[in-house]
Amino acid sequence: MLYEKKGFCYYLCAVDILNKILFLYRDSKKVQEIAENLAQTETPARLQLVGMTGAQESFVLAGTYLNSPTSHLIVALDKEEAAYLQNDIQNLLPSKPIHFFPDSFKRPAYFEEIKPDHVLQRTETINKISQSAAAGEIIVTYPEALFEKVVAPQYLDEKRIDIKVGEKMDVDFMIEILVEYGFTRTEFVYEPGQFSIRGGIVDVYSFGNELPYRIELFDVEVESIRTFDPTSQLSQQKIIKVSIVPNINTRFTQSQKVSIFRILKPNTAVWMRDPQHLLDKLQICFDRAQDFAESLNYEKDEEVKEIFRDRAFIRPHEVIEDVGALHLVILRGGISDLNLKISKKIEFNSKAQPSFNKNFNLLVANLHENESSRLQNFLFTDNEKQMQRLFSIFKDIGAKVKVEPIYKAIHQGFVDNDLRIACYTDHQIFERYHRYRLRQGFSKEQALSLRILKELQMGDFVTHIDHGVGKFSGLEKININGQIQEAVRLVYSNNDLLYVSINSLHKIARYVGKDGTPPKLNRLGTDTWNNLKKATKKKVKDIAAELIKLYALRRASKGFAYPEDGYLQNELEASFMYEDTPDQGTATASVKEDMEKAYPMDRLVCGDVGFGKTEVAIRAAFKAVTSGKQVAILVPTTILALQHYKTFKERLEEFAVTVDYINRFRTPKEKKAVMAACKIGKVDILIGTHAILSKDMEFKDLGLLVIDEEQKFGVAAKERLRTFKVNVDTLTLTATPIPRTLQFSLMAARDLSVIRTPPPNRQPIHTEVRTFNDELIKDSIYNEVHRGGQVFFVHNRVASLPEMVELLRGLCPDV
Repeated sequence: MLYEKKGFCYYLCAVDILNKILFLYRDSKKVQEIAENLAQTETPARLQLVGMTGAQESFVLAGTYLNSPTSHLIVALDKEEAAYLQNDIQNLLPSKPIHFFPDSFKRPAYFEEIKPDHVLQRTETINKISQSAAAGEIIVTYPEALFEKVVAPQYLDEKRIDIKVGEKMDVDFMIEILVEYGFTRTEFVYEPGQFSIRGGIVDVYSFGNELPYRIELFDVEVESIRTFDPTSQLSQQKIIKVSIVPNINTRFTQSQKVSIFRILKPNTAVWMRDPQHLLDKLQICFDRAQDFAESLNYEKDEEVKEIFRDRAFIRPHEVIEDVGALHLVILRGGISDLNLKISKKIEFNSKAQPSFNKNFNLLVANLHENESSRLQNFLFTDNEKQMQRLFSIFKDIGAKVKVEPIYKAIHQGFVDNDLRIACYTDHQIFERYHRYRLRQGFSKEQALSLRILKELQMGDFVTHIDHGVGKFSGLEKININGQIQEAVRLVYSNNDLLYVSINSLHKIARYVGKDGTPPKLNRLGTDTWNNLKKATKKKVKDIAAELIKLYALRRASKGFAYPEDGYLQNELEASFMYEDTPDQGTATASVKEDMEKAYPMDRLVCGDVGFGKTEVAIRAAFKAVTSGKQVAILVPTTILALQHYKTFKERLEEFAVTVDYINRFRTPKEKKAVMAACKIGKVDILIGTHAILSKDMEFKDLGLLVIDEEQKFGVAAKERLRTFKVNVDTLTLTATPIPRTLQFSLMAARDLSVIRTPPPNRQPIHTEVRTFNDELIKDSIYNEVHRGGQVFFVHNRVASLPEMVELLRGLCPDV
């Protein structure tokens, strides 16, 4: 293989390097021994692997698969671990059939609500297992998913609908079958279990495929079949044959369902992280399911009720019976929990990736130590920019190390002393959060125009961009040049009708006006609407001209042009423990670009709580400090001042930056000392409330003003702010901008950055309103505690807090 020189680092093509490591595992004696044991057909193998750490387990499994591509089922401890395992294996074996097998519900082991895309993934996996003639699938799952039984392949085959191009199809019969199988007829298909019929076009979202199908008929003959994107409704790939599969959760009886272990192909290898943990989790799930089944009432979701009517769940003793017929590989714990005996124990000699605490000199020393011990250094990342940052840091500190980058992510690094390799991850070096990626289903929220259409009720007022205000009057099929098409019917003044094709939905929006005041309907064929638009545009132009004049004056004022990023800025940004979202990265780049210009910055960063606005401010503040400037951070509350102080201090403590704060909780003596330190430049970053705006507050050389939630400050405070802003870069952070601030930004009187993308793996907020119930409180607390989380219990009476504490202690005495 050829080496290519790049700066101080020599490395092979990333794909070649990864294959090199995989082949090392494939050809290693221990992995070949595993493969040989799993290849025997007389009696199931019982293996125990000890001594592995981090992602090494995924490399061992991948090496085993390359030796003999039989089927494998990996049982992780929980959903998160399963997701990381699936990501690791998918990155190592990108072209292989690797499936994630989730539970059916929105929250594991909580049975209130079905998640359609989870059901789709379950059904798709079962469908592919049953239809595939050869072995070779890798399935990754967790206890809550195994708890639910699946449909036996023979019963799934009976209800599978196969449709081919060129065959005849009776639409009425198809409707009858789909309804019988639990499909719902809708205007537009956007999630599994839906179908729609528009003339000679039948759209069906099967539970056995990631994308829905569009079947076009010529009379009764199937002319073409395509998959299509539910969000845009546009066709994608042309196919010859489809299999439509019903919901495996419902429409099948208990007798037709079995555990997933019983549908796996012979000689499948089951890899378990911990058998006893699996059995304990299944028992907890079973007990909770029993309680939930007893609490069912007619208000519950019909699909959920049907599942619990059948009690299609597996008991722990059934798992022990089912696993007995398969190969078993134990990664943690003992096999005796399953009443089985070990036939072979294989020991690995490895250790976890060391913790470097973002100390790059320590990292370099370790890499040199590995080289001296004849260990090859490999660095895994899926972020090329992060790798560039690391190499830049190495170069700046004069480190000459030999490390081979691989642009694939693994969850945890490790050192394999047998194969003499050290596989490190960038996110562990920088102590950053590492996200997993799971396939996300489509939803009606993603298709904005379709969502608006679904939300409109008969008689709702809507605005058409070309024709003005009308009333929504439903959908209607119309004949256009011999083709039947779906159209939106709008009623205007004098009962004039306008039909809008579904391809022009972007021109329609729900009418927004004064509450309680119905709008006047426009008349078709007149200039009233166009004249109104022209008058409005003129007013906007007049306001814009005034704002542009103000903005031009500000641009003409002299500011401080910061230099481009240096080594310290790169090191700070690389040390962020989470991966930047796309919007966060764009906002950071825009802020720094503004700071490097000769005129003062005035940028608004708008984003939801927890979307990363504070990190953008930290990077901007650090850029100012490294250029010898001071930073003032203005916040509306004393609690927020203390919170920001702790955040900034923690992020910047390794960079010799002096951070202080001032609020009403500090004594007059402390305030006086802080102000004196700011005046002579001993404080780099000052965080505070209105005290920062006092006349006694002076800075030696203020370069950046950060304002958090500007709308919470009064008129007097904002007047004082204007005097601050004359020649100082200003960065405003907000989750809820006031209309004037937002309008200025949208009209370019202020620069605007919007952070829309949530952090990786951010869980949605789940809210329920319930009557006070001791058992519900107890179950909720124990579920969160067993998950490893914490509970914040809010009570609305200070006087009765002690009684509430005693109640909770009685319900959960061991918490």
